[in-house]
Amino acid sequence: MPVAGAPTPPIRVRPPCAPAGSAWILAIGLLAAPAHAEPAQDAERTYAGCTAAEAITFRGVTARLENDLFVDTDRNYTNGVAFMAVSHDIAGSLRTECLPAPVRLHAELIKRLNPGFWSDAANPAHTQNVVVKFGQSMYTPNDPLRADLITDDRPYAGLLYVGMSWNRRRLEPQSGTEMLDTREITLGVIGPWSLARQSQNLVHDAIGEDRFLGWDHQLKNEPALQLAMDRKFKDYRGSAAITPGFSADTIRSIGLRLGNIETSAALAIEGRIGWNLPNDFGSYPIRPGAENRPPSAAVAGRRTPGDGTAAGAPRAGIHLFGTLEAKLVAHDFSLDGNLFRSSHEVTRRPWVAQAAVGFSTQGLVAGHGVKLAAMRVYRTREFEEQTSRHAYGSVALSLEF
Repeated sequence: MPVAGAPTPPIRVRPPCAPAGSAWILAIGLLAAPAHAEPAQDAERTYAGCTAAEAITFRGVTARLENDLFVDTDRNYTNGVAFMAVSHDIAGSLRTECLPAPVRLHAELIKRLNPGFWSDAANPAHTQNVVVKFGQSMYTPNDPLRADLITDDRPYAGLLYVGMSWNRRRLEPQSGTEMLDTREITLGVIGPWSLARQSQNLVHDAIGEDRFLGWDHQLKNEPALQLAMDRKFKDYRGSAAITPGFSADTIRSIGLRLGNIETSAALAIEGRIGWNLPNDFGSYPIRPGAENRPPSAAVAGRRTPGDGTAAGAPRAGIHLFGTLEAKLVAHDFSLDGNLFRSSHEVTRRPWVAQAAVGFSTQGLVAGHGVKLAAMRVYRTREFEEQTSRHAYGSVALSLEF
């Protein structure tokens, strides 16, 4: 919550690029570290008895764009972009000494914060993978032409972040339920160093739209941290990469986020129906656990029958999906403002509901697996001064190496 005392008058700040640039350099370093670390660590791995299967290698990437221009508005959560890299699966117990330094540090931190996360890791049927992401989010009030502080609308706010998560996939044989547990740590910066103002101006200039004039009143620079725990459930459908033919399923999830980006608890359910459903845990907007894929061993060992394509080619499919989510929110930086400094804020509503409808399709393009998912997201009012519900579109393109 803001520090007591009268707020300082707004000052126009032209942020230097170095701090935000450092965040992007860190993200690139996280992506590049596994690949560059392998040759230098060959001797160490031999000494430690590590195998190639215990190392981190990446199997695919995803680019995601979320924007309310898809629904012909330009306010509230107005834009989000994220780029993610997903590793191959690691089966059985995890040997952190075989991991690159950033991933090893992340895994050791999770062990300390959540000792039970790998409690059943000795089971060879259980697998885990790593997701590295970096992205940017921005929020604006309803009126783009007002240069004064709009006290009865949400603050101008931007977030630039990097994150890393572990996904653990396991089966409960007694109940026939398969689960995906996610533990994610996100680091970033809120305020002018997020470069949200520059990003929006660049896009608006390119498409011929007016610039928003109130960015001088955006939230102040502040480090950002979020810890997230997420669990998804679904009925076990085997270890193949898809469920062949026409079918339907449901995926349930619970989630907890802690930090000055967001502190909340959520319950959600997704229903899917279509042809050749992927053996993953559904499609979501940007959130912890959103980037999940079929088991990499199943994808690599499968040949699409009768079409002469190479092993590992995903079988073409398409399905429709819908999600419902209820969330209890204790803190949201884009509504509550800066945590460590006085800033503009609005009256946050504690309960928020969200629904999404969309489609997802996967296939083979130029010898690589490709997946496209698109959805429209509807969200109830998030703060008391908000005059209407909000909606935005989300598009994600994934590539399998």
